[in-house]
This record gives sequence, structure tokens and C-alpha cells, in this order.
Amino acid sequence: MSEKSEHWEGVYGRKKADEVSWYRAHLEHSIAFIERAGLAPDAAVIDVGGGASTLVDDLLERGHTDLTVLDLSAHAIEVAQQRLGARAAAVKWLVGDVTQLPLPEHAYDFWHDRAVFHFLRDPAERARYVAAVRRALRPGGHIVVATFGPAGPERCSGLEVMRYSADALHAQFGGEFRKVESLTELHATPAGGEQQFVYCYCRMG
Repeated sequence: MSEKSEHWEGVYGRKKADEVSWYRAHLEHSIAFIERAGLAPDAAVIDVGGGASTLVDDLLERGHTDLTVLDLSAHAIEVAQQRLGARAAAVKWLVGDVTQLPLPEHAYDFWHDRAVFHFLRDPAERARYVAAVRRALRPGGHIVVATFGPAGPERCSGLEVMRYSADALHAQFGGEFRKVESLTELHATPAGGEQQFVYCYCRMG
């Protein structure tokens, strides 16, 4: 197990899924972006860092049939699988590091990431992440990445993070990605604090 995996297994071992700072009962903005993309029900959607998130529940309820959840933490994925019960069999589950895992080429129509990219402080890791997106998304595919904004926290779960404006986040991906929309969210944490998130929605090609 890698050092990063050990860290996140520890986080989910110490806290319940609805106690981590980034928890939301429903990812309203993410769902809205996915709906605006006008995807067919069988379009392939991957939730990177989805772990115990309820996004997969909400997408299943909306009729999506090709869903993949990727996370570093096997424990977080187990939480989601137990919550879904029999419905978990309709989802592909991947445990691994998105910057290292060989994802299939041109496999996904929509890439979603809320709160993974801002943990990538090493420029080489960020480059591998962007390369993974380029390889895994189909031409014309959609991507939403949400990170801490300029007024967001400097640390999360014991780790230093990056903070981005929408333009700075888009610049990490380059001209191959056309920015469609962005928004800023003031997220209320379960502990009663506030975190600024920035969402950037792009299309590739």
C-alpha cells in the first residue's frame, strides 16, 4: 500500500463518511453540470475520488447505467457499496491512484472530480493527472473539476493543498480543454465551518 493510500485509509478509518469536511448529502452543482451536458443514460461517467460520495447514488436514481467510481481508499468504496446494497453491482469500482492507474483509452464521456486535484502539489503529478484525462476521455468529452478556491483552506485532512481560481484551474489543463462554465461554492462542513470551492466545467477538443 502506498503512503497516500495509507493516509486516506486512516482518514476513513477514523471518521464516518458524513464527518469528513468535504461531505455533502448531495452534490447539487455536480449533478447540475452532468444534467446540462445532455448525456444519454448509457454515457460513461467516472467519479474520480468518489469514494463514499453519494453522487453515484443520485446518478443511479436518474437512470445512468455506466458509472465508475475511483478512489485511493478501499474503505471509502466499501462504505459506498454497503450503502447501495444490491445496486452496487451496477457500478464499476476502482481502487488506486488516478495519476498511476492505467485507465482505458477514450472510455468516458464525463469525468468528475470534486476535491482530488487540489491535493496534487507536485507539478509532475498534476501533469500525469491531465495526461490521464486526455487519454481516458472520449473526443468532445466533458470534465468537471472542483478544488478549493483562492479563499479556501490551505490544508485539508492533515495535508497541504493547492488553491485555484477558475482560470488558474483551467490553465492547468491547457488549450485542448474549452472552458464552458465555472462557479464558486461556499461549502458548509459537517463541523459547521465554511470552505470555498471553485468548479470548472470544460469540454475536451
